[in-house]
Amino acid sequence: MTVVTRFAPSPTGFLHIGGARTALFNWLYARGRGGKMLLRIEDTDRERSTQAAIDAILDGLNWLGIEWDGDAVYQFARAARHREVVEQLLAAGNAYPCYASPEELAQMREAARAQGRAKLYDGRWRDRDPREAPPGVKPAIRLKAPLTGETVIEDQVQGRVIWQNENLDDLVLLRSDGTPTYMLAVVVDDHDMAITHIIRGDDHLTNAARQKQIYDALGWPVPMMAHIPLIHGPDGSKLSKRHGALGVDAYRAMGYLPVALRNYLVRLGWSHGDQEIFSTEEMIAAFDLPQIGRSPARFDFAKLESLNAHYIRQTPDADLLAAVDRFLLYLPDGAALAAKLTPHVRAQWLQSMPSLKERAKTLIDLIDGAHFLLADRPIPLDDKAAALLTPDAKGVLIDISTELAKVEPWTPEATEHAVRAFAERKGAKLGAVAQPLRAALTGRTTSPGIFEVLTVLGKAESLARVADQAGSQSAR
Repeated sequence: MTVVTRFAPSPTGFLHIGGARTALFNWLYARGRGGKMLLRIEDTDRERSTQAAIDAILDGLNWLGIEWDGDAVYQFARAARHREVVEQLLAAGNAYPCYASPEELAQMREAARAQGRAKLYDGRWRDRDPREAPPGVKPAIRLKAPLTGETVIEDQVQGRVIWQNENLDDLVLLRSDGTPTYMLAVVVDDHDMAITHIIRGDDHLTNAARQKQIYDALGWPVPMMAHIPLIHGPDGSKLSKRHGALGVDAYRAMGYLPVALRNYLVRLGWSHGDQEIFSTEEMIAAFDLPQIGRSPARFDFAKLESLNAHYIRQTPDADLLAAVDRFLLYLPDGAALAAKLTPHVRAQWLQSMPSLKERAKTLIDLIDGAHFLLADRPIPLDDKAAALLTPDAKGVLIDISTELAKVEPWTPEATEHAVRAFAERKGAKLGAVAQPLRAALTGRTTSPGIFEVLTVLGKAESLARVADQAGSQSAR
């Protein structure tokens, strides 16, 4: 048997972080068994489904590196097939027309709630002669569900789950306007797409009972099911807007690497011993459904940030700069920053990358750390740097620039020797010279090593920046 899984989002918004994890689990399970993962866009809610949301889902999956097999299937386009299956159920006596009015249905719901019954529909049209139908009324079509016994799912995560049939309604398959319901469409699509394993959030667990009844009525085999717990926030409540970013696009905009987010998501609710860092190949080889816990996983933003920092440090410098190029496409001021990435600046950035990436937890940190390479002269000073450049400090800058002008060749060792020798002659600590120098060169009080900064900027640019802040005209 070829394993076939599916990811089936509703295109009503961004790709939710929980949906991304579901897609990842489906993808890993299929890939680890030489199978396929299919993509189905469940766009039957025509009022809320949008092309922008579809594009966001596809874009999010592509960014995460989750590839589906074949073309995406659009559920709405299969409505005729869904109605065809309902006709089969009617012909076999496993479905029936229901002419109950909205008012009657409301009364049934109120009566059920008053009596504490889970079953809301009283089955009044289940065995009634259709000739009794009120004239001019279009019926809904309901499944003739079993009235006694149990509906059982052997779930790969939740274990054996049992529902008493007496508590389950005859669910609607076709609405009175002829449109298929979600419950029906999902079953027909999963069957026609030859899905063998349904891996989805446990908010769909109650749907599993109703869908199994449809499978049974049609005589179709039921796919293996695995309902995974939802993701909760750090406080243990369901992940929501108040916890922070919910969409994959938001994590991309915050500067997370797809490989880091993928690694983080796979460990949300799934365990493989104490291992935390997984290559894609290791994920595919190790992932299995029984290792998914039944309790909700808590999203830990600090842990994601730490993992992202690890991947930034481990990524080759040239690949990291390429990631910055892609990232700039999604920043509001990305085009302006990209325009500054001349071949010369790119070479400088690559030269500084080993130091910059040691300090960065996100791509935004990496860009911020490279501020001194991208800023225009005169370099703007942040508040701490401006406070540091007192009149005395500016005097130090004028004097040290004279010494640095004599340095040849311009190397880290040579500039360090010149600065240290100057500090010794002045009877000053190295920091009293290096910190004003750092502020003048970078506009900040933190940066890569000051001698590395001098080397990367080059002699002419370094002296010009010092002159800008010292107020000297000599190097302008």
